[in-house]
Amino acid sequence: MIKTVYIKNMVCDRCIKVLKNEIEAQQIDLQEIELGRLQLDIKNDTEINQLKAIIESNGFELIDSAEDKLTEQVKIQLIKILDSLPLELEEKLSTYLAKNMHQDYSKISKVFSFTEGVTIEKYFIKLKIEKVKELIQAKEKNFTEISQLLDYSHLNHLSRQFKNETGLSLSQYKTQHNNFRNPLDQIV
Repeated sequence: MIKTVYIKNMVCDRCIKVLKNEIEAQQIDLQEIELGRLQLDIKNDTEINQLKAIIESNGFELIDSAEDKLTEQVKIQLIKILDSLPLELEEKLSTYLAKNMHQDYSKISKVFSFTEGVTIEKYFIKLKIEKVKELIQAKEKNFTEISQLLDYSHLNHLSRQFKNETGLSLSQYKTQHNNFRNPLDQIV
């Protein structure tokens, strides 16, 4: 029986690799895997139980409710946007999400805000700040280049958002020896 399973906290290619390897090691027929979603050919209850154990032992969660599925899809869309830099959204974020998720943005926004306790825009800012931290730690780009990569209109705009989110200036963060980053699955 072909079964589609939605997974919470799958935020990167390593997540995909870990689940893929462990599912295949249990000889469960994995048809397709992408961030937040698995499609499997499940043969019996034993395989379902094995799958649940694999998911939970790796820090992921099964998603049951439609609201949680929608919220996780929004997170995955936003993470994917930041995977390829420079950030070049040719439309407003709301339009992009509505188009890519084939749903009305007001519904997407309402569900996301209800389930996460934060707006999509605020969550996206938090993701962008984590990307800024990653780029600072890589030491390959200066602050102006980072602000341009993330499509900030001006370095001052990035500086203000960074300070508001972290309590540190960009320079303070760069000179700290214990640069902290929040895992993407724990942003909210």
